[in-house]
Amino acid sequence: MVTRLSQLFVRTLREDPSDAEVTSHRLLVRAGYIRRQAPGVFAWLPLGLKVRRKVENIIHEEMERAGAQNVHFPALLPREPYEATGRWTEYGDGIFRLKDRKDADYLLAPTHEEVFTLLVKDLYSSYKDLPVTIYQIQDKYRDEARPRAGLLRGREFSMKDAYSFDYTDEGLGVSYQAQRDAYERIFQRLGLDYVIVSADAGAMGGSKSEEFLHPTPIGEDTFVQSANGYAANVEAYRTPAPDAIAIDGQPVATVFDSPNTPTIDALVALTNDRHPRVDRPWTAADTLKNVVLALTSPTGDRELVVVGVPGDREVDMKRAEAWFSPNAVEPATDADFAKNKALVKGYIGPWSAAGPVLGEKSTSQIRFLVDPRVVEGTSWVTGANEDQKHVFNLVAGRDFTADGIADIAEVRDGDPAPDGSGPIHAARGMEIGHVFQLGRKYAEALGLQVLDENGKLVTVTMGSYGIGVTRILAVIAETNNDDRGLIWPINVAPFHVHVVATGKDDEALTLAEGLSAEFETAGFEVVLDDRPKVSPGVKFGDAELIGVPLIVIAGRGAADGVVEVWDRRTGERNELPATEALTWLTSVAK
Repeated sequence: MVTRLSQLFVRTLREDPSDAEVTSHRLLVRAGYIRRQAPGVFAWLPLGLKVRRKVENIIHEEMERAGAQNVHFPALLPREPYEATGRWTEYGDGIFRLKDRKDADYLLAPTHEEVFTLLVKDLYSSYKDLPVTIYQIQDKYRDEARPRAGLLRGREFSMKDAYSFDYTDEGLGVSYQAQRDAYERIFQRLGLDYVIVSADAGAMGGSKSEEFLHPTPIGEDTFVQSANGYAANVEAYRTPAPDAIAIDGQPVATVFDSPNTPTIDALVALTNDRHPRVDRPWTAADTLKNVVLALTSPTGDRELVVVGVPGDREVDMKRAEAWFSPNAVEPATDADFAKNKALVKGYIGPWSAAGPVLGEKSTSQIRFLVDPRVVEGTSWVTGANEDQKHVFNLVAGRDFTADGIADIAEVRDGDPAPDGSGPIHAARGMEIGHVFQLGRKYAEALGLQVLDENGKLVTVTMGSYGIGVTRILAVIAETNNDDRGLIWPINVAPFHVHVVATGKDDEALTLAEGLSAEFETAGFEVVLDDRPKVSPGVKFGDAELIGVPLIVIAGRGAADGVVEVWDRRTGERNELPATEALTWLTSVAK
């Protein structure tokens, strides 16, 4: 049955919504696909649901092709499974928690690893039952502190999450590759450019993690890649450590007065003025900047750490959050410094429990970590742990030994790829899919075991595979538009063709209705703009805004059996006999 715009539940808007930050948000609201209910929460209108279902159908088809089977879990889940894995606490304020009338704890699920695991545990007990991959498309909930960009970062969102279950690591590798391949087919069918990057597993855990990122300037993720194949999310980039340097023969460490030099710039200026080098000027890269960070665990415990990074680099807080996960990370406050008098703000130097450091004060309860570039034999200008004093020639491995590594400094264009494939460059991207080799983390926590070939109980190993369904829809909208409205790819468009009847006489409407019926009989999905007493300009404007890619206009030439055809994807417009409209539609509808 042809959909008539006069009866469709839709209203387009002439003005942009005041809270719209990105193009997809602006156009999806204006064109009548979604409506805001609360920050980060949207209602779906008929047009939006049509596109959403088509995206979901492509995902369903490729999941089934990859051997996955569809299930469906509730969004409202009890506390106990998440308590068993520790994530009830680890998620902190990031999830919606609630109580029922009996005071039992529940949450609106942000992800479903626990209940998938328990379902398989409930039903399967032998290696003969495996491998199995099950998936769902379900709404998820996260209490985003700053929901923004419409569907790109909301509090409620739809996600496809799949989980594979194997009893060997080799089996997990096969299941993982099958899902990874399915993701490539999905994004290719949706017409989305993507880059597969190594990623940090974060709270999900596991041994291997890869993200599918859609390159876009509005992306919230930074990724790096080399010309020769290396690609990683910036949080997962690992700085190659340089070779160690011989310590023998290096000058002894020397403390010097450095008044009014609490910053790296001031320190470099002073050293070049009062202690110039013979070979070259001092630079920020010669200094070791010791940054104090406060880590807050999911249980609320607060710990200070000091991280030494080359002075020409800043700490990247996203990399720091990934490195110290699941702790929250922030710069130390004045109150933190006040409680730890050994931290001389602006003049902090290294220390170690392994031995004394020049100017050291009692800092035994505060870990000192360093950037991977701080290898044995490297010499630094850094704080002397005394007010208004710094030290020259402080050599790693001779004068101090750190308590560990913290690879949290900013990553720059030109830095080396960890695999030796050359320099990297950074770009912005939007995450559209993520695959993990979870391993046995959740199976161990929840007791998922099966009997192997020898009758021995073995712990199952798992993979997790997520696609943001509603986010993908927004990314498609973000990618396919012009200054007049949306332009959907034909395989996800709400309709294949938009027939517009214009004019004051009946010939145009009669012709439009006849063409609509003909198109539908031929297998095309049709929307007919039959609205009476609506001007041609408004109808054309709505057709452009709504974004159906192919438009047929029955207007002033209707009496002569002539229509105008318009391919919004290319901008090509032509007049042709109405009898040839179906031939045109068939030739371009691909």
